[in-house]
Amino acid sequence: MAAGCRGSGRLLFLLQKHRSCVSLFQKVNQFARIPLQFSTLVQSQKTMTDQSQTDLGLYKPPPTVRGMTELDRAAFSQTVSVPAIRIPTNVLNKAVKSLKKVALQRPGLKRVVEEHSEDGNKDSSEGEHRLLLLDPNSITSADSFGGEEAEALKAYGVPQEIQKYELQLTYENLKSEEILRAVLPEGQDVTSGFSRVGHIAHMNLRDHQLPYRKLIGQVIIDKNPGITCVVNKTNTIDSTYRNFQMEVLAGESNMVAKVRENGVFYEFDFSHVYWNPRLSTEHERIVSLLQRGDTVVDVFAGVGPFAIPAARRGCEVLANDLNPESFRWLQHNAKLNKVDRKITSFNMDGRNFIRGPVEERLPALMKGSQKIHVVMNLPALALEFLDAFRGLLGPEPDQSLDNLPQVHCYGFSKEDDAQRDVVERAEASLKTSLQGQCSVHLVRNVAPNKEMMCVSFTLPRGVLYSTHTKDSDVSEEPNPKKQKCEDPTD
Repeated sequence: MAAGCRGSGRLLFLLQKHRSCVSLFQKVNQFARIPLQFSTLVQSQKTMTDQSQTDLGLYKPPPTVRGMTELDRAAFSQTVSVPAIRIPTNVLNKAVKSLKKVALQRPGLKRVVEEHSEDGNKDSSEGEHRLLLLDPNSITSADSFGGEEAEALKAYGVPQEIQKYELQLTYENLKSEEILRAVLPEGQDVTSGFSRVGHIAHMNLRDHQLPYRKLIGQVIIDKNPGITCVVNKTNTIDSTYRNFQMEVLAGESNMVAKVRENGVFYEFDFSHVYWNPRLSTEHERIVSLLQRGDTVVDVFAGVGPFAIPAARRGCEVLANDLNPESFRWLQHNAKLNKVDRKITSFNMDGRNFIRGPVEERLPALMKGSQKIHVVMNLPALALEFLDAFRGLLGPEPDQSLDNLPQVHCYGFSKEDDAQRDVVERAEASLKTSLQGQCSVHLVRNVAPNKEMMCVSFTLPRGVLYSTHTKDSDVSEEPNPKKQKCEDPTD
């Protein structure tokens, strides 16, 4: 019955209407993605961009590094010839600023150097001139300078003459993509994507990269300040508690991460809880809907990415998670952010939470005027848990309560019409139509042909108050052999 739902904007409409084109674009573009975001809590997707591929023309890796599995930094050293321009020291700063776009940019590399005579000694005119190293991809001859650059050189009295400079490139001057491309088998994908969770880089290496995993881990640490631990996921998220086994590839073994998201601080043991930095925008979107005094019921709260900011916004929060470690860190984060008095936390199965503490408190909450928001962020299974609301409050009382809860329920979809799919699955669990009563938001593309969606609706009166009986035979949250949750590196 999704046709009657309000879509979340033109983007979702275009994605659905032209889904085949979008999927094709994703496949073509999957090796040239740009970073999604990079901050204190980063989801970092460093891939081979067109620019980095061009930069590889400067560095021709020695054949001896191909197939290296144990990092030997000295083996990457190489002398290359780059263009340079001779600039008087009295106009050096101004000239360098004017030529910034064509100057050589390399990690740890000085672009202004002293000039030397042909015998390798310092030039006799030392102190009067310096050499500015130029990008060989931009400057190949004296005629390569653009109009503005040529005018600047003329104004500063700098001859538009190019000379060659023998530059010693070392491991420190190379980018991670260049190093990995030089090491891994030729023609293989060398993307170095990872999710950053505090000091931890979380990777999801492909099979052909596994023999080089220790080297890859060390390169990630070397080239990313603040990263002191690199881990690789060794299995799918397939457990009751939504965590996964991981192997430390390089660095320390400390798994307790400290992160900041949308101004909120979190601490947790990454090896025992679920955390996905790619959901920061969605957390912020839901919290923006809340008003001071509202009540938030977080059925699958994790370590608190919805619950903590909701409490900071002045809401009363009922937060639940089945994982004892998530429950412990949820309480810790509530105290860390000084909102522990606003959050009542539970360590229960989600369905039991709805049919226990939520059922007990809901009638009183519905008598008030403040909104009630139910957040159900377990996208692999949350839509199935909606049946817990059927007949939850028994027969409808004589005095009708109009303050019905607003539900925000997440789900994955691989269907061509993801919007219709998640709504129909929600309707199947509720056993009622949501036509004209819901909105659907595209959270993000998890993988080619796999979307994460959020369907929001006011819980129908006929679901809460009806002849529906509470199902006692449905499975509890989730059997380890049945659950397959989202991969945070997707």
